[in-house]
Amino acid sequence: MLDFFSIATKGGLVLWSKAYGPAQSSPINNLIQDILIEERSSTQIYLKDNYAIKWTFVNDLDLIFIAVYPKSLGLTYIDTLLQVASTQFSDRYGDRILRKSGGIPQLKDWGVQFEALLQTIEDQDALSKKTKQPRKFEQTVGYSNSLAYAKAKPEDTKDTSKPALVDEDEFLRNIEMLKKKSASPRIGVRKGRGAKSPAASPIIGSDDSKKKAKEGRKWDGKISAKDAKSLDYSNSDAADVVNADHLVDQSKLGQHGKDGTYNVADLEASDEDESYSDDESEEEYTKISARSLQAKKPAAASNGLLSFFKNMTGQKEMTAETLEPIMSKMKEHLINKNVAADIAQHLCDSVARGLVGQTLGSFKSVQAHVKQSMETALKRILTPKTSVDLLRDIAQAQAEKRPYTIVFIGVNGVGKSTNLSKTAFWLLQNNLKVLIAACDTFRSGAVEQLRVHARNLKALEQNAVVDLYEKGYGKDSASIAKEAISSAKLTGHDVVLIDTAGRMQDNDPLMRALAKLVTVNNPDKIIFVGEALVGNEAVDQLTKFNAALKDYSGLANPRHIDGMILTKFDTIDDKVGAALSMTYTTGQPILFVGTGQTYTDLKNMKVSHVVASLLRE
Repeated sequence: MLDFFSIATKGGLVLWSKAYGPAQSSPINNLIQDILIEERSSTQIYLKDNYAIKWTFVNDLDLIFIAVYPKSLGLTYIDTLLQVASTQFSDRYGDRILRKSGGIPQLKDWGVQFEALLQTIEDQDALSKKTKQPRKFEQTVGYSNSLAYAKAKPEDTKDTSKPALVDEDEFLRNIEMLKKKSASPRIGVRKGRGAKSPAASPIIGSDDSKKKAKEGRKWDGKISAKDAKSLDYSNSDAADVVNADHLVDQSKLGQHGKDGTYNVADLEASDEDESYSDDESEEEYTKISARSLQAKKPAAASNGLLSFFKNMTGQKEMTAETLEPIMSKMKEHLINKNVAADIAQHLCDSVARGLVGQTLGSFKSVQAHVKQSMETALKRILTPKTSVDLLRDIAQAQAEKRPYTIVFIGVNGVGKSTNLSKTAFWLLQNNLKVLIAACDTFRSGAVEQLRVHARNLKALEQNAVVDLYEKGYGKDSASIAKEAISSAKLTGHDVVLIDTAGRMQDNDPLMRALAKLVTVNNPDKIIFVGEALVGNEAVDQLTKFNAALKDYSGLANPRHIDGMILTKFDTIDDKVGAALSMTYTTGQPILFVGTGQTYTDLKNMKVSHVVASLLRE
């Protein structure tokens, strides 16, 4: 049965509600936080704990109708209840709500009307379940056809256009033959997972079956003593003579705040982004968009998003049919900006659902309303919901006399170690003592790479305290991280940066090892490092990484990704869709973006920059 029903405004004011079970306002609060604010209202149903929640909008009145029921029951009449209740309520109180002069309408009689409606719908649903009984085989058309075919005369089967009759004995013999054939192993096919056919196997004794020994490196000439010395990296005192000035671009350095903290620079906006502003008039925005289309796509300007707006005639009320061509083009536009296809679809559906039923005026109103709704949705998604002030969190850990721990995770080759070193440079500029834990014990050269970074960072800042905790290769990464954190407590390091091995999201053993590292050490921040180049793959990576941290942790309250660093951001121009895809998938903020090879190429991502890039033609 129904547990809870509520009618509220989009602003959060509850007009009427009725509880029929133990469900309180908590599931609805979760609905608002996880679905409505995050622009996921295109979802048909929301499951939270033991409850299922469905809802519908009445956009011309700015109302939302919400129904809560136990998800184990799977009530089939909820959609009908929401539709009929919203229609009856709008017909009865819509005019008074639109006038707004009489204040909030009194809903004393609505409770009686809703009870009668609910009882009627429940009775109809119960009656339909009783009347819909499965038919017997004798009542089906298939039985009638089979019976007529079995009674057909033998002479009728002589016609070649009709199938020949098979008697019952022959039919049973055919069935037995098929069973035996399916039970016997196929000749030449090996059983077991990943088996190969004999044709694909090399012939014993052939050249293909012989393993070729790895050839050693061949040198064209002798190495001079000078070259040999330059290739020798075994000298541990090499940092004393290292010149790492080229790894810092002075023009890209951040600024020190009034409190003395060093903040990384903001991502620079392009000229086109600067021309796009919220205060800009609608007519000016249209001219800018038209100029952009003419400059970039002169031959296909009529096919752009702007042309769909121009083709729209003024509508007094937006309908799903009216919005469908615009949102279809908007979805294609977002996908071209590298937004994952599913997320582009969900976002457009959510925005369209919020526009249906709203009263609009002229053509410009249609254009402005759709643009403004999409812009608002993008800003709401990309704006961080949690604190991104890592320095404040580190100061809190210092007050507790413990090191602040950050673990960097991600797939292979995205730049985890490189961006870890950029993060270390930022922390060193704030006079923090950094310990780097080399927990990538799988990839050859991973420890040496971090050793070089630590050496360069020390060379850049004479008084910098940045050390590397390493135990070599082939060791348990969770144990190394635990030892590094214990060592940091003894040595007085403020921050521990934990490097991990790159792993594909489908590699089950490595994902279990990552979950173990997180569970054992419980870091303060879990940062996912991803590429700005990916599209649909970003959703798959983040979803499976979060699922692994949850499924393999063995904890009642498992950890999840706390934030992201988006790398290679300087290679994508305005195709910034990965930022939207990652934020939409996890609900977590993008802490930094990587834009180059120097230690100063770590930037703050501006939401306005990303929104402008996503909406620009």
